[in-house]
Amino acid sequence: MKFTLHTALPTQASSESLWILVDSEQLQQSTKSYKINNLDNFISATQFKAAFNENLPLIAQIEEQANAQLLGLGKSNELKPNKLAKLAQSIIKSSQNKFKEITIDLTALPTNLHALFALSLSQAGYGYDEFKSKKNEFVLETIHLVAETTLLDDAQLNLVHAVQSGQNYARDLGNRPGNICFPEYLADQALALAAQYPDMLQVTILDEQQMADLGMYAFLAVSKGSDRPGRVITIEYKANTDQAPIVLVGKGVTFDTGGISLKPGAGMDEMKFDMCGAASVLGTMQALCEAQLPIHVVGAIAAAENMPSGQATRPGDIVTTMSGQTVEILNTDAEGRLVLCDTLTYIKRFNPALVIDIATLTGACVVALGKVVSGLFTPDDELAQELLQAGEQSLDRVWRMPVMEEYQELLDSPFADIANIGGPHGGAITAACFLERFTRDYRWAHLDVAGTAWLSGAAKGATGRPVPLLMQFLANRAQANS
Repeated sequence: MKFTLHTALPTQASSESLWILVDSEQLQQSTKSYKINNLDNFISATQFKAAFNENLPLIAQIEEQANAQLLGLGKSNELKPNKLAKLAQSIIKSSQNKFKEITIDLTALPTNLHALFALSLSQAGYGYDEFKSKKNEFVLETIHLVAETTLLDDAQLNLVHAVQSGQNYARDLGNRPGNICFPEYLADQALALAAQYPDMLQVTILDEQQMADLGMYAFLAVSKGSDRPGRVITIEYKANTDQAPIVLVGKGVTFDTGGISLKPGAGMDEMKFDMCGAASVLGTMQALCEAQLPIHVVGAIAAAENMPSGQATRPGDIVTTMSGQTVEILNTDAEGRLVLCDTLTYIKRFNPALVIDIATLTGACVVALGKVVSGLFTPDDELAQELLQAGEQSLDRVWRMPVMEEYQELLDSPFADIANIGGPHGGAITAACFLERFTRDYRWAHLDVAGTAWLSGAAKGATGRPVPLLMQFLANRAQANS
């Protein structure tokens, strides 16, 4: 979907459909630029109040514009950013099967919300039909955004287009089933991405023998239970190699049965989404190439499948990590931290400026934060503030959780340096504390996206989060360094 930006209000039909956002307290002001036949009588007859998300079709009421509608904002000065998604969904749902081009008059919308609204429109336009016989009949190609005054500019629209591309790619990957999307498939996706952007990306792939040679036995403890071999994939975006890179590490467990510590059968189909951290890294790398941000970024993906078999790791087994620390595996369903800890050690060779790992790591984070915000864990106050700010800017928000030394003792093991679980309390925190033991040589943050990476129920599917957050964070960094 393409966006265009116009500061002058249209004097005639500029597309197949026109949407006018209107303020409930300034209805006449919101519509003053249009010759709407008998507007006062029409509003009185329909009792239209311009309440939030209230819709009023203006069939043949606007000269030269057969398809026009008013969409209420309520009191625009009280409009919260989190409401924008509902407005966007109303517009897209009504338009994407009917019109190739639509125009949206943003004049009544506060200028500080214009960029977020464009992003919300791009997110609302996603549909996944790869394995359906009957495909979605989406025809909407272009949205013209109009406002007399706006803070939105071409650079921000370019970022919206890039985020849209990367987020949709991440959603596609997340929605693909485990029999299609497995570790080698993710490696092939990285190679295909590098082939698409040969001057920007460089890919390296480690197979299991190379991992064994490096001593990555925590990773191999997970992948050896599956007939699908694991892979560690790195993708380097080299737009500014004078900088130390920001490294994004994604958990890519393409299907998680729990291993010997088998999960309950109900809802296990959703464990195909356990690679959404990896999907967000691939999506972010694609978005970087689209946006061409002047920044040095390395994406790393820990790709494995967690299956029960005669070769699978048993609860109580002890393995040695690439860092030399030993781990007692008390629960094979705490596998994400095992593939991540070796990958977090491996990426030290890039001498990172900072590292952010992204993982659908714990059900405990879903219990704590639900599906609204992602969990943010870092001992670095400055990095935490940058991520919190980027989350607010992109409406892909995070909430900071503690990573304190007092929690580390919950991971003590009588048989190894560390246990891979910390007991029934503070599960998301002890998981982050486990990862922290492998990240003390660089600045680090952990995003637990177990609650936000996908939705269940009627809207079931991958969300592509936190691609918007990561791209806004990287854009802010690129701007600060320019």
